[in-house]
Amino acid sequence: MIGQVREMLGGIEGRVRGMVARAIVRLVDDARQAQELQLELLADESQDAVERFQNYGFTSVPHPGAEALVVFAGGLRSHGVALVVEDRRYRLTALADGEVAMFDDLGNVVKLGREAIAITAVSRLTIDAPAIEVTCDTADVSADRVTIDSDNVQLGGAGGPAVARVGDDVNLSTGKIVSGSAKVTAA
Repeated sequence: MIGQVREMLGGIEGRVRGMVARAIVRLVDDARQAQELQLELLADESQDAVERFQNYGFTSVPHPGAEALVVFAGGLRSHGVALVVEDRRYRLTALADGEVAMFDDLGNVVKLGREAIAITAVSRLTIDAPAIEVTCDTADVSADRVTIDSDNVQLGGAGGPAVARVGDDVNLSTGKIVSGSAKVTAA
């Protein structure tokens, strides 16, 4: 009788043990609606087309060699789901308690820090929007070169008289711009 109970429980025990596993990412298929991973689980076990669940609004494509935590519903290894993928080779460290960051393997970082929100771009930061508003007490810009490409630059607020540019003709006795552009105004 005890042998029969052990035999019955042996199958359940194996399924419970097999419900959660660590894995190494070998390949990523990011073209599907749900990203799929090829994973190496145990020394002789691999799984293809394992769906990866990602938090809404955030997505990434992990490098081969990243680690995954996989769950198997009911302990059946036929349908795994990767819940978390971590890559300790590139993990951002030294955050203060409560800080949050997005990062990649190149060093690009968006950090919600205790003192400031900091964006680090290793090559270029591009903002593409129909309108941008910045409201602050002070703004500092440090650059080797600043280019503003606009048909209407208003310094100090909307409107105002035109500002002479290098090369514009100015009547020195009246201070009026005789010829040139009215693209730049100052209040």
